[in-house]
Amino acid sequence: MDTSRRTVLATAAAAGLTAAVAGTSYASSEGGGSMRFAKPTKELFGTLADGTKVHRWSLANGGTRLKVLSYGGIVQSLELPDRHGRYRNVSLGYDTLEAYAAGTTFFGALIGRYGNRIARGRFTLDGRTHQLSVNDGENSLHGGAKGFDTRVWDVEPFADASGVGLVLRYVSADGEMGYPGTLRVKVTYTLTARGDWRIDYAARTDKATVVNLTNHTYYNLAGEGSGDIYGHELSLKASRFTPTDSGLIPTGELAKVAGTPFDFRRAKTVGEDIRAAHPQLVTAKGYDHNWVLDKGITERPEHFATLRDPESGRTMRIATTEPGVQFYSGNFLDGTLTGPSGRTYRQGDGLCLETQHYPDSPNQPSFPSTVLRPGATYRSSTVHSFSAR
Repeated sequence: MDTSRRTVLATAAAAGLTAAVAGTSYASSEGGGSMRFAKPTKELFGTLADGTKVHRWSLANGGTRLKVLSYGGIVQSLELPDRHGRYRNVSLGYDTLEAYAAGTTFFGALIGRYGNRIARGRFTLDGRTHQLSVNDGENSLHGGAKGFDTRVWDVEPFADASGVGLVLRYVSADGEMGYPGTLRVKVTYTLTARGDWRIDYAARTDKATVVNLTNHTYYNLAGEGSGDIYGHELSLKASRFTPTDSGLIPTGELAKVAGTPFDFRRAKTVGEDIRAAHPQLVTAKGYDHNWVLDKGITERPEHFATLRDPESGRTMRIATTEPGVQFYSGNFLDGTLTGPSGRTYRQGDGLCLETQHYPDSPNQPSFPSTVLRPGATYRSSTVHSFSAR
């Protein structure tokens, strides 16, 4: 065990969060030779205008703390220790339900039916054209005006050998936001004994449809409200990305990152090239693009990204089964939104790494298919692993 890790765990233990080392992540408490699992707790978070109650669930395991809302499956708080064992919430969000209901930033939310953009809100499947809800200029974004981020999910907690977590379920009716088929969705959030945060997505349909589920948490590993993320170090195992037009719709090209500001194959700070006069950065006001992961689609999650804040030492490694990731550098945060810290969010105060199939895949024959048919099950998994050094 290195000295910095020993310091983190000793400090956490002093705070009543005893831990043992497991690889590079935080391991959960042990007693009498068996694991002790704290069941997730539930509290009322607020009430929607229609009278629907929204609850907040709190989970802790392996040194990681997570708070999740039944509204949108939103991650309201993700707390991690720094190299000295000091905890901070590293996700952007709000402290009231009213702010989430009125917001358009998708802070921490489950995204569906289709993560990212579909051009002109239309796609053709089996000879039939479907018109979707349009909510981003002429395009459909993250499932439309009332996507999964605005729905109240059924939540069931669990605590077992796999860890502690929540099973979230939602049934999307045939025709909701223009999508065909009744889609039955199950998303599982798990905090493992190592402190990993795992997301497993599953869905089934009764008609052919398209599905692309993801999570839209904004990260700032220095702590929510602490300033920008331009000093964070990021590496991505991706040799290509998908350039976009002026509406941020992929052109269909799989462009090489070599020799461009989009090359994160070796770790560099987010801010190193973000002001470069590259036409793609000018259009998006920063990074808001899909990276084509070298690993492609995999049966099990494989590591593709590492994000580190040098000041706190907090490090996040991400593995996924998905073929792409949308790296968004918080370009449209404009100082009008206030987080739980009481500080406003400005451009670059958080970043997203949304594991996904590529944007506009239903209209891009050369992209991996997002079609789901009756009898098949959509599955996707993403794992976030944390450490501090």
